[in-house]
Amino acid sequence: MQEHLKIVLIQTELFWENPEQNRDHFTKKIERISEPVDVIVLPEMFTSGFTMNPQNVSETMFGETVVWMQELALKIQTAIVGSLVIKEDKHFYNRMLFVHPNGIIETYDKKHTFTLAGEDKAYTAGKTKLIVTYKGWKICPLICYDLRFPVWARNVEDYDLLIYVANWPKIRITAWDTLLKARAIENMAYCVGVNRVGLDGNNHEYNGHSAVFDVLGEKIDQIPDNKEAIEIIVLNKSHIKHNREKLNFLNDKDAFTLK
Repeated sequence: MQEHLKIVLIQTELFWENPEQNRDHFTKKIERISEPVDVIVLPEMFTSGFTMNPQNVSETMFGETVVWMQELALKIQTAIVGSLVIKEDKHFYNRMLFVHPNGIIETYDKKHTFTLAGEDKAYTAGKTKLIVTYKGWKICPLICYDLRFPVWARNVEDYDLLIYVANWPKIRITAWDTLLKARAIENMAYCVGVNRVGLDGNNHEYNGHSAVFDVLGEKIDQIPDNKEAIEIIVLNKSHIKHNREKLNFLNDKDAFTLK
């Protein structure tokens, strides 16, 4: 078990529906990281922006972006996390990939498709929650709109860390700030949220607010509004253990069954 987990948050603009340009963009940003880290987190749909035109940008699990993530993870010996548009069995998915340093990939398909934008019509919703075990940490990766649904995130697996990747617009950023904090508090887990900045192809504006909260809901890091940044934060396993043993809140959680 590793006591510390060093996480990199990359908050940036995205090039609309241009996977090649976005890969080059993130390659340059990742090359600027000058110290060893454990996990690099990219935004939701980091190769395209939040597009409802999956046919324009979709790839397979053997496509260029997946290979790029694997090769980069192997090269720098760091896990890389982010979502992109994947086509599989004639369906499109907003799929989050957790690529381990050895190239092994674990995937999570976004369960809560964003009906306001028509994501439910363009993409197939996922059905399975993922818990990744990495360096002795249990990590739950989720995507954007999932943040509004606490039952799906409920910590019944005793995970240590929630990671949300997003294209969350400026107009509703108060909800993003509030819910990231709430998910950390109610699950007694670190909560990391990585959002984008800039304008997308539909002229929606994003102002970031990528942040990290500890198990008590204290904000331990936030990237300033509208700023492109590479932020490094260190999480401590002892912080989780100490507060869970002292307060025992998770022991009193309700039992339920998802349908």
